[in-house]
Amino acid sequence: MRPRISFLVAGAALLFAALGQQSVVAADAKAGWYSKIVDTDTVMQYAVIPKRDDVVIVDSRPAGKYDEGHVPAAIGIPDRKFDKMTDMLPADKSTPLVFYCGGLKCPLSHKSAFKAEKAGYTNIQVYAAGYPDWIAKGNLGSVSAAYVKKLLDKKADVVIIDARPERKFKEGHVPTAINIPDRKFAKMTGLLPEDKKTPLVFYCGGLKCPLSPKSAAKAVKLGYTKVKLFQAGYPAWKAAYDAPKPAAAVPQAGVVAIDTGKETDTITVASFEKILKAAPESVLMLDVRDPSEYEGGHFKPAVNMTVDEVEEKVAELPTGKPIVFVCSTGTRSAEAFDIVKMERNDVEAYFLDANVDFAKDGSYTITPNVH
Repeated sequence: MRPRISFLVAGAALLFAALGQQSVVAADAKAGWYSKIVDTDTVMQYAVIPKRDDVVIVDSRPAGKYDEGHVPAAIGIPDRKFDKMTDMLPADKSTPLVFYCGGLKCPLSHKSAFKAEKAGYTNIQVYAAGYPDWIAKGNLGSVSAAYVKKLLDKKADVVIIDARPERKFKEGHVPTAINIPDRKFAKMTGLLPEDKKTPLVFYCGGLKCPLSPKSAAKAVKLGYTKVKLFQAGYPAWKAAYDAPKPAAAVPQAGVVAIDTGKETDTITVASFEKILKAAPESVLMLDVRDPSEYEGGHFKPAVNMTVDEVEEKVAELPTGKPIVFVCSTGTRSAEAFDIVKMERNDVEAYFLDANVDFAKDGSYTITPNVH
């Protein structure tokens, strides 16, 4: 199926009815669902580039999920963090809000919709089919600056393309990016990889810039099958990663270097076990399982702090040593990591992405997760 990219063109307004005329349908009496449900075609009218200012699309999934792919123009407000992130919502409470998450079995968008209603918003809709349906219907997803940074850190096999004019590219660009100005795209296709399965990420000047979606559409037409947008673009990259960096800390005696996995947020099992044996005091290990699970067996140096407690005490977490989050499957540890990194860029943190079987005698078995 060819990705439908026309939704990203500014002139799309000519193709769609006014926002106030959009109809919504009642939920199919599903427990916990919000009452006003919209479909993909409706969301396509909202998710245009340049970004509309009269509607806000909200991704209710955890930050990590938003980073790796979201509806273009959507903002990320994880349901768990909703009450602390309402400043991202518009001041005008009659502004249409559209919430979505991970599909028909995901309750997060509905929960956030009810919270928004309680906060006084009066024009709320839920795209219940969510991001999986968005992609399945042939639309392109957009990634975040944090995701692009991960690709660069692990030297992923990906081509990042700056669709802005050459002058803008020379003023500053994402590292490793090649410059194919959208206006010159047809004449510069020789710069694209021969393998049409090579992942491509297009960006330009931000949420008001239509150049990257236009170029992405042209790449899809040429037969490239793994095309994504980094629609927040160079302004987001510059704000996140081009600011002056603090001087690197001097390694302390007895500290074992942390080796990261394919995802640079994770610590490898080998590195984790080496630290456990040689220098457990060099990290702050936080076990984010429930207390009953912790009591049933845990890593000896680990301190028990549930995900909810991490969220409550995120401002109090120390910066003197790296923090390593652990649980029994890698799911809650990843969630705790996301919570911290959303608010504390000054904290060096990692999580163990593995299945761990604990015994009360202190023994354990670690099996890395395969993605």
